Amino acid sequence: MHRTLGFTAPLCPDNLFGHLVATAVPGVEEWHDGAYRRTLALPGGPGVVALRPGEAGIDATLTLTDPADADAAERIARRLLDLDADPVAVDDTLRAEPVLAPLVDAAPGRRVPGAPDPEEFAVRAVLGQQVSTAAARTHAGRLVRGYGTPLPEDLAGPGSTLTHLFPSSPALTAVDPEELAMPRTRRRTLLTLVAALADGAVVLDPADVAGSRAALGALPGIGPWTVDSVAMRALGDTDAFLPTDLGVRVAAERLGLPTKDRDLVARAEAWRPYRAYATQYLWAALDHAVNVMPG
Repeated sequence: MHRTLGFTAPLCPDNLFGHLVATAVPGVEEWHDGAYRRTLALPGGPGVVALRPGEAGIDATLTLTDPADADAAERIARRLLDLDADPVAVDDTLRAEPVLAPLVDAAPGRRVPGAPDPEEFAVRAVLGQQVSTAAARTHAGRLVRGYGTPLPEDLAGPGSTLTHLFPSSPALTAVDPEELAMPRTRRRTLLTLVAALADGAVVLDPADVAGSRAALGALPGIGPWTVDSVAMRALGDTDAFLPTDLGVRVAAERLGLPTKDRDLVARAEAWRPYRAYATQYLWAALDHAVNVMPG
């Protein structure tokens, strides 16, 4: 099933597809045949969405167990690529910052890469605490192989590396901590998180960003970087900001912005309510795969 997903121009595809592919979880996400593809858990069964930039919009190919899930899959695709953003308002606000203005003018329309499910992204954010992108992908891939639901072969298609759905929080409560090749404190954080998500003690709801932030931040081992990462990427918080992020710190130093967290936060007050987008432009100052269109 094919659909064309519209958006308000401009749109810079580089950081969208670059970020999604650079951080892709093996077995769940891939760059294949010129498209970002990933598995989805949908009401009627597993599905696969393939997204590629096109002349008139984003070309979406939906491969579904139940055709009735097409609208749900499209909503997820729009969220993944932040297609409902207002790039004109965002860029006009950020151009008022002299340091950001050249980055905005060089590649206007940067979006915030999203996530299909807040619980999945929260797990991935914990796996990514204080480790490289490659290490986070490795950890996530192991959980997928061990606890994810296998994808029917007819949904993946020829030549695909897609094999599983990302495991649910209840499935991850069965993880043996000794299986996790990470520091003991992070193991404890991960297992505490999945237990809280599975039993409903923590609910991550884009309709209640403040409540979701508070509940997530109350868990041991979950600090501001993790809370803001989840808010930015999975809850649709346009003003989430990551002053402690290594990439943000490096970009700030390169651009002549304050490098101390407190001073950078103060400077970023003028970027409200679009600090999540400012983060994308700060990352644009780095030489990193998240900024480069795959292939």
